[in-house]
This record gives sequence, structure tokens and C-alpha cells, in this order.
Amino acid sequence: MTINIGIEEKDRREIADGLSRLLADSYTLYLKTHNYHWNVTGPMFATLHTLFEEHYTELAQAVDEIAERIRALGFKAPGSYSEFAKLTDIEEETGSPDAEEMIRQLVLGQETVVRTARQVFPVVDKANDEPTADLLTQRMQIHEKNAWMLRSLLKDEAA
Repeated sequence: MTINIGIEEKDRREIADGLSRLLADSYTLYLKTHNYHWNVTGPMFATLHTLFEEHYTELAQAVDEIAERIRALGFKAPGSYSEFAKLTDIEEETGSPDAEEMIRQLVLGQETVVRTARQVFPVVDKANDEPTADLLTQRMQIHEKNAWMLRSLLKDEAA
């Protein structure tokens, strides 16, 4: 059936493409956060192990919401590592950083997700796509807060 939700197909496609990048960034950040949860060591172990679990659990729910919005707009959601690798701006973790570097990397990842979400807004606004605008706003609020909380754990955090 033809989709008739009041948003032109070209705008829906552009929004879905932006959401696909958001999905890829979110999934890559999920994977990195889960990796760090498993592998963190040191004096902050208990705190970080718990915090990282909170973050990856929230991200697991978020990727589902983002993918479902892409589907509601009428497009296939990317769902493979190779697709995500092509779309994400977050670097995969292949090493074994110390706890402080894990925090720094996760701050960068959280901020990347915010920037990706923000980049989708112009077409969302133009198309009057309020459900996607709401989703993007929620994602930005969560990731900005997470980045702040992670930065606050660092000794050299800028005020």
C-alpha cells in the first residue's frame, strides 16, 4: 500500500536516511558501551560497570525505537554490522583502553549521537514530522546528559 501520512516520499526518504545514521551511531555506541561494561577494571570498576550497564540498556531500547520509526516512514532499517560500519561516525573499539580512556571514548560517542540527531532536524522540521522530532529531542536530551555525567567523572573535566 502507498503510505499517505502527510509527508512526501522524498522527505520520508531523507528523514529515514538520517535516522539510519542515528541508528548506526546508536548501535555502535551500544556495542562499545557493552564492551566497556564487560572489560572495565580498576578502582572505579563497580561504578563504571553499573553506569555502563545503564547506558547500554537504554541504548538497546533506543535502537528499537529508531528502527521502528524508519519502518513507519516506509523504509528498511539497516541491521547488519557492515551496514552500520558504513553509516556510523563512531569508531569501533578494538583495543583495551583503561577506565579513564573508556570514559573519554564514551563521551565522544554520546556527543556524536547528539550531532547526528541534530543534523536530521532541518528536514524533519520542514516536513512537519512531529513524531520524529520528538524522538530526536528525546535522544539528544539523553545523550547530552550522559556525556555530561561521563565528563564529570574525569579529573580534567572542563566546567
